[in-house]
Amino acid sequence: MRSDEIKKGYARAPHRSLLRATGVKEEDFDKPFIGVANSFIEIIPGHFYLNKVSEIIKDEIRKNGCVPFEFNTIGVDDGIAMGHDGMLYSLPSREIIANSIETVMNAHKLDAMIAIPNCDKIVPGMIMGALRVNVPTVFVSGGPMAAGKMEDGTAIDLATVFEGVGSFEAGEITEEILTEMECNACPGGGSCSGMFTANSMNTLMEAMGIALPGNGTILALTKEREELFRSAAKRICEMALADQETQEKMNFRNILNENAVRNAFAVDMAMGGSSNTVLHMLAIANEADVKFDIADINKISPSLTTVHMEDIHTAGGVSAVLKEMTKRDNSVLLDNLTVTGENLFERIADAKILDSEIIHTIDNPYSEVGGLAILFGNLAEQGAVIKTAGIIGERSFSGKAVCFNSQDEAIAGITSGKVKAGDVVVLRYEGPKGGPGMQEMLSPTSLIMGMGLGDSVALITDGRFSGATRGLSIGHVSPEAAEGGLIGLLKDGDEIFIDVDNYILEAKLSFEEIEKRRENFEPKEKELKSRWLRQYRKLVTNASKGAVLEA
Repeated sequence: MRSDEIKKGYARAPHRSLLRATGVKEEDFDKPFIGVANSFIEIIPGHFYLNKVSEIIKDEIRKNGCVPFEFNTIGVDDGIAMGHDGMLYSLPSREIIANSIETVMNAHKLDAMIAIPNCDKIVPGMIMGALRVNVPTVFVSGGPMAAGKMEDGTAIDLATVFEGVGSFEAGEITEEILTEMECNACPGGGSCSGMFTANSMNTLMEAMGIALPGNGTILALTKEREELFRSAAKRICEMALADQETQEKMNFRNILNENAVRNAFAVDMAMGGSSNTVLHMLAIANEADVKFDIADINKISPSLTTVHMEDIHTAGGVSAVLKEMTKRDNSVLLDNLTVTGENLFERIADAKILDSEIIHTIDNPYSEVGGLAILFGNLAEQGAVIKTAGIIGERSFSGKAVCFNSQDEAIAGITSGKVKAGDVVVLRYEGPKGGPGMQEMLSPTSLIMGMGLGDSVALITDGRFSGATRGLSIGHVSPEAAEGGLIGLLKDGDEIFIDVDNYILEAKLSFEEIEKRRENFEPKEKELKSRWLRQYRKLVTNASKGAVLEA
């Protein structure tokens, strides 16, 4: 086994001595060593209880004849980091997480890994690291938070509070109602209850076959979730104890391959997940050496719907979504291997929709098009992303540009009334290089919604949003302003044309006018005190490439 390199032979006596100091017994040296990659951190609601989760998992690993070694990654809570310069560290944290997984697993030659993520960049960061290590690996997330409830029984979530701030600014709700939202939207541990980035990625892990059924939808802090943790721990031991041929078959790259990437995008389109998943899945595809053209996403368009994660679970879960998608030709590639050793077809064979109001059937779709779309044009030569499932109002829009060079400028401009019905908010220098770090910006879009402009204003940015975005909110514009993209050349009053159904994002400017503006154009570069962010800015690629770092 791989760990023999650190524990077998007379030359490894010093290594064994150090291992004995950690509690490894003589009989343990013949057992597989399992890395337990935990993302426990006390400031994130989806992670503060993961120290208890790892104890459950390590107990089960020991019971099943293996030796667990827990280690931790960092984490950033986007909701808490949002709206200030803390968000600059959010996307860069994905790279630190991937690097930490690679570092610990390879430095200590561990035989297999069970990964415990839950939120935002932590899931893709761990997946990217696992692809580099390429040993048998099972993912099991901490689980989604239950939806919050107002006193009248209305279901709410974190997005409700963000939009409530805009409604309060507009005088549409009282401070007491906003406080009620604040106190009830997040009722306990778990990843935020809507189909935002965390829950999107946790469901996509099921589609990719790297997690057990129920990973995306079984609520956190429940007995059912504990059973999932124990099943995942038992499964990683089965993989690690298998014969060499089976182990090699179950190596992570044999499961997370091109078919798995395409299945993930298909489920994301069907469930109307976060636009962030495009960024992360492109990065995952890059790590998996999968050639995936961002334009291909527009060819994947099954049509289902979701509400809160607990509703999806009781309606049949992700397996039911996948089963329904098989009724559409080639939507899902069913012969792909999963961590349970069965292929996807076998996994979902008995799944069924239990509530067709939550998971719609192919014959009665929520929408005739997928939940995400990639737009192209002179403003997005390499693509831009919109969550079509969140659109309210018209899907085609023309308006005059109102330009802001940072999120803070945009928030000030929106709250002061600078943005009017019929405008296109242009929010630039928030991309991977320009931010740097591509801030997730829920505040500007939530303010627009809260002020009653959601169906009459569009927003385009080289930054990104969470899955809570509603309205014509277009992110990931590439090339970004900081690398000379046209979004950086726009002026107030320029006419912008958006046509979602035809995948168009254009500035109504002549080629001659664009070239004239480009002659004297110097992209803005923010002054940075942070050494890490300066390093990141030099190495990071744009959103169309998944914002991966150039080695």
